[in-house]
Amino acid sequence: MPTLILARHGRTHANVSGVLAGRTPGVTLDELGEEQATAAAARLEGLPLAAVVSSPMERCRQTAAILAPGAEASVEPGLDECDYGSWAGRPIKELVKEKLWRTVQAHPSGVVFPDGEAMAQMSRRGVAAVREWDARVAEEHGPDAVWLAVSHGDVIKAILADALGMHLDSFQRISVDPASLSVVRYTEHRPFVLTSNSTSGALAHLKPAKRRRGTRKKATSDAVVGGGAGPA
Repeated sequence: MPTLILARHGRTHANVSGVLAGRTPGVTLDELGEEQATAAAARLEGLPLAAVVSSPMERCRQTAAILAPGAEASVEPGLDECDYGSWAGRPIKELVKEKLWRTVQAHPSGVVFPDGEAMAQMSRRGVAAVREWDARVAEEHGPDAVWLAVSHGDVIKAILADALGMHLDSFQRISVDPASLSVVRYTEHRPFVLTSNSTSGALAHLKPAKRRRGTRKKATSDAVVGGGAGPA
């Protein structure tokens, strides 16, 4: 059961101007966004990453390069931004006046963006992508491996909602800030959400423990009654 670190890209010029970027090309990190990504990279210091995976969007690939310098990120279409269709590139202050906005807030599982994608499809492809990559990492690097996926706010919220056993209609209860890190560990019977929307604190405790050659930690899906002692 590898450990997945989900990172949202750092702040962009579109975020600051209040525009829904969507899949608009050329949206990059602003100066603060680069600083946010650099700070997040420091939190990963000393943590061996078995794989680095990124959304195709430039802002995510840019963030991945800062988070894991020297590593070549694999581009994963399943982690791409939601296709907001004709909503992309429009100011949020205009979109909140649309009738569909209320549905996005209360019933996202029923939303299909005009000329774009259904939010349910976004959720399915995002969850499928991380689960497939997690299985690949486990097969190639073992159950103690740690890997990184860089994506977008709504996609990460959908992945976290799935890991928490929440319906997509409740995913708006989850916050995912720019350059935040969330941690999920999948097991045979259930996922565990170890961290959500964190923006401070080192994650060195996720580093795999050294084991004697030929030994392997027994995988378990059990939750510790009472909460356990936490990471060493």
